[in-house]
Amino acid sequence: MVAPKDLFDLEGLTHASLFAGLDYVWQALERISDYTRQAVALAGATAPLLRARGGDMLTHTVVVHRGVVHEAGFELLGGDPTKGKMRVRLLGQEVADAAVIHAGAVFMDDQVHIATGAVVEPGALLKGPTFIGPGTEVRQGAYLRGGCLVGKGCVVGHTTEIKNSVMLDGAKAGHFAYLGDSILGREVNLGAGTKLANLKIIDRPFHIKVGEENYTIARRKFGAIMGDLCETGCNSVTNPGTVLGRRVLVAPCKSVPGGFHPAKTIIR
Repeated sequence: MVAPKDLFDLEGLTHASLFAGLDYVWQALERISDYTRQAVALAGATAPLLRARGGDMLTHTVVVHRGVVHEAGFELLGGDPTKGKMRVRLLGQEVADAAVIHAGAVFMDDQVHIATGAVVEPGALLKGPTFIGPGTEVRQGAYLRGGCLVGKGCVVGHTTEIKNSVMLDGAKAGHFAYLGDSILGREVNLGAGTKLANLKIIDRPFHIKVGEENYTIARRKFGAIMGDLCETGCNSVTNPGTVLGRRVLVAPCKSVPGGFHPAKTIIR
């Protein structure tokens, strides 16, 4: 019940190989940083192209298309990037495979990849290694602290902070969220103000009981692992060492106890 395949539909998943050979889903937390660094190297880092234009912070909006940074000759026509509807007119022709990085975005590390169709809004700050997948929206004021593996069609919202965490395809943390040492499954949606706490006050191993089995995880930090299609209400908090099966619902303002919560549980 706690293998990666139990929580996530891995077929066709952008970063399914992160979970290859793992018996328990939390083992992926140890891999995130190295896997993200390799993913950036394989896809090609975008940040060096941007930082070469004046330092860490972009002074004007640019379009990145097929490895070329365009500072002029484009028109932003609007549309939702997470639904594949963002439209950009570049050199007189509408293109579907451009990324848009707005003035005021900050790149403090070269190891950042921005995929096609993605948008990075003003004031977002990214450290490496960070991989932003196709059609993902990184909104104003987002803080990606490194070890951030973000899949296809995701939302990293306003003042959302992410560190050593994974957002699988379609996951959304749209407003005022914190993700530390955590994994969000496909189409997970975090209500505004959701915090995935990752640090125990007392430094002890995590103990998770699943059925008749007891697991001990000797990590200092362990946030939440949320199966596909989980949802949290606004201002909810998951305590360190939380594992949610698929389609778990968390009510607003709820403090979720650490441990395993089976699929389709309603926590309120």
